[in-house]
Amino acid sequence: MIPYDNLHLVNTPFVKEFQRNLNGFFEKGWYVLGEQVEHFEKEYASYCGTKYCLTVASGLDAMIIALAAYEFEKGSEIIVASNTYIATILAILRAGCKPILVEPDLDSYNIDPDKIEAKITTKTKAILITHMYGNPCQMDKIIRVQQNYNLVLFEDCAQAHGAMFYETKVGSFGIGCHSFYPTKNLGCLGDGGAITFDDQNLYDKIRALRNYGSNKKYYNDYVGYNSRLDEIQALFLRTKLKSLDTINTHKINLANIYKTNLKSEFIMPQQNDNMVHVYHIFNIRNQKRDYIKSELLKKDIQTEIHYPLPPHKQKAYTKLISGHYPISEIIHDTTLSLPISTAHNEDDIIRVVEVLNAISL
Repeated sequence: MIPYDNLHLVNTPFVKEFQRNLNGFFEKGWYVLGEQVEHFEKEYASYCGTKYCLTVASGLDAMIIALAAYEFEKGSEIIVASNTYIATILAILRAGCKPILVEPDLDSYNIDPDKIEAKITTKTKAILITHMYGNPCQMDKIIRVQQNYNLVLFEDCAQAHGAMFYETKVGSFGIGCHSFYPTKNLGCLGDGGAITFDDQNLYDKIRALRNYGSNKKYYNDYVGYNSRLDEIQALFLRTKLKSLDTINTHKINLANIYKTNLKSEFIMPQQNDNMVHVYHIFNIRNQKRDYIKSELLKKDIQTEIHYPLPPHKQKAYTKLISGHYPISEIIHDTTLSLPISTAHNEDDIIRVVEVLNAISL
């Protein structure tokens, strides 16, 4: 069996160092917002190229709290990709704002920057982009629109740790919102998230918001949240962060095997030469997606679908999101995610390619 992923194998290389450091953690007896969190925040900010990083309990919380820090007027509009994961939409709604969906580019799966301006109104306050599957958005065009209309730029970097546009890492162009869910390229042993940015005033506010709105114990400056990364997760993330570039390189190498050897019937992800795609997900597209998935499973190859239903088709959101998004629907109807993790080696990927190419379409 070639599993879609195997978190035991993914995390095994980090276990011994992690276990060695656990003794010091237990001796200190400080389990929430302690020195491990502080060290990781500094290290991850340095990695992303930002002045600040503040950790929270999940990637969704990162977006919710980042948006809350701006206190947008109720009913404000925020631009977002029509094919993003539902968490991005949910964060906008939790902020009391209205998601305005913009179709993606069919080659990159990222929001089409040339379609953003047409959706901007007097109520538009921000753009929340998602670097889908680990592929950076076209940041030069997006920033041009953002600056022309004086909008706040948020980045959903949940799938894109270490991805770069030219030589700049995602999460440093605007307010970066990161997830450390276990399956991510930089995954912890549970849920976790972070917000990266450069503004000192924003630092003070977000730092309070994540901790009941408090800058001083038992004194509350804001209506806040309880969203804090625990010390064990921070300790593991510190251990793993040192290998993030190696993890990304491994996945890029596996992606190149797919791109070089898969037959043309499978539509593969495209990227520009000025970008570093880190392949949290390697997806192909084909009209016979479900059949292909079934045939692969018969040969003991597991796959996933990211994602089977677009946001505007989700039951909970049909009355909250209006419009037709045919490009998003094409992606969701045809996409299939193939195995690509540090649990896989080149032979695994070659096997997947052989089986795929043998499928009669």
